[in-house]
Amino acid sequence: MTSLPSLLGDLDPTSDRAVFRQIADQLREAIDRGRFKEGEKLPSEAELVEHYGVSRMTVRNSFSILQGEGLVHAEHGKGVFVRPRPPVRRLASDRFARRHREQGKSAFIVEADAAGSHPQVDSLEVKEEKASQDISTRLGSVRRVLARRRRYLLDGKPVEFATSYLPLDIARGTQIAEPNPGPGGIYARLEELGHHLDHFEEQIRARMPSPTEVKTLRLASGVPVIHLIRTAYDTEGRAVEVCDTVMAADAYVLSYQLPAT
Repeated sequence: MTSLPSLLGDLDPTSDRAVFRQIADQLREAIDRGRFKEGEKLPSEAELVEHYGVSRMTVRNSFSILQGEGLVHAEHGKGVFVRPRPPVRRLASDRFARRHREQGKSAFIVEADAAGSHPQVDSLEVKEEKASQDISTRLGSVRRVLARRRRYLLDGKPVEFATSYLPLDIARGTQIAEPNPGPGGIYARLEELGHHLDHFEEQIRARMPSPTEVKTLRLASGVPVIHLIRTAYDTEGRAVEVCDTVMAADAYVLSYQLPAT
């Protein structure tokens, strides 16, 4: 490894910024500049103690800041490593293109293929249930829905979980109500049923995860989630599905194309 003096600077004794924060600043800058690559191990506590002339607790506090920002993760007995950048680019303008459904691919499979990753779906649950007030409103005041809950994995790592809600008069007794809805996913089945998709509306926000979400997505400390609610409309203007999705923010880059006029 390149010597620390060439990778990291010196502390500023005249600064009113705490020493552990100065060290975190220098490590963060080195990561941002690519001096420490994705998956690469950072200098050990002992190396940083020697380089900066500080205590081990000071170095640990610096690492804690970077962990809280989601930049690094610690592996017991091995050290602290730079977290990988988001592997999946989620292309809003392309992910629901009809040509993908005609090829028998769901949006998740399309994105996984583009990232060179192996997609999986587990924790699948399909059942009829009472619609919450929010879901009912989005679907046009329906009382009961078919709910499809599933967790998505890339290369064995959970990256998102989602629940699709569909009106019973559309989904009951169809392949949509089966665990495997078939090639192209539920959107392909909706179109086969005569509900040709016209457009989607998405609401997106970033937030810190709940304890359940941390467990479900196996999130490292400091990693936020992206909470997305999407409503699909057919060419008659009817809302035919609402999908409530929670994604690990360190797994995705959301990419959009916006018209200039």
